[in-house]
Amino acid sequence: MALSFAMMSSSAQALTLYTAGPGSLAKKLATGYEKQSGVKVDIFQATTGKVMARLEAEQANPRADVLISASWDTATDLQQRGWLLDYQSPNAAEVPAQFKTPSYVAQGISALGIVWNSNSGTPEPKDWRDLAQPAFKDKVTTPDPALSGASLDLLLGLQQAQGEQAWQLFDSLKSNGAIIAGPNAQALTPVLQGAKAAVFGAVDYVSYNSMADGEAIKVIFPSSGTVIAPRPMMILKSTQHADQARAFIDYVLSPEGQRAVADAWLMPARQDIDAKRPLFKTLKLLPQGDAPAASRSAVLDRFATLFGQR
Repeated sequence: MALSFAMMSSSAQALTLYTAGPGSLAKKLATGYEKQSGVKVDIFQATTGKVMARLEAEQANPRADVLISASWDTATDLQQRGWLLDYQSPNAAEVPAQFKTPSYVAQGISALGIVWNSNSGTPEPKDWRDLAQPAFKDKVTTPDPALSGASLDLLLGLQQAQGEQAWQLFDSLKSNGAIIAGPNAQALTPVLQGAKAAVFGAVDYVSYNSMADGEAIKVIFPSSGTVIAPRPMMILKSTQHADQARAFIDYVLSPEGQRAVADAWLMPARQDIDAKRPLFKTLKLLPQGDAPAASRSAVLDRFATLFGQR
């Protein structure tokens, strides 16, 4: 009985975090919060799709207290479904208005770009269209927008900015041998290995980490513009540890927590914290609004049909 009580007491003092990578950042934030509060953080880390599937499967017996997603749309959807607990952290005062709502707030921000292998023997690309040129024949990968919300945001941004010219670009990429390579990491791996020369629409922080490890790649933000991907944090309304969840959000948005975000090569959500990489204010950005679900679905279907996935 004593052992059972101890286990129950320990569980009551644990916070459960579901997060879409990077896993090393989640562990660092969990460790920092535990040192500050004495509250242990249990982590489930996976792709956004797998995290959402687990949340859905556990609805009869919810386990997650805090969710960090790689897709802003995830938070918008959960808020519309009534799954989120409203909370505005006092530490969010330095977060720009576009990256926070009453129900969720950015942990950090990534951007999409071209990742180019500088040892590939290809010319350094400057814009998206360069990857459809003969020099990049059969040498380009792109993440699957059905598996990456950020990749879908890029398609939507290009379509909104360029209309049918964007689809002419996608068609040229397909004709030039570009392949859909699965999630972001799978699109990057053949470029790191030298089997391919460039990724069209890579999430930047993963590549910055690889560059720090000595990989011969370069992150290029195209001259015609790109999109950013804020990573929303939110508290599930089903939480049994609301105070601890609020305190965890406060910690992630504290200067210490935001420096950990910057160390993971993400842009901090707070504008008063420096980063080791370009910030969104220095990038040329494509239009990026809240596209209706029907529009997102139509773009996914058209892209999948173009690349022979339908």
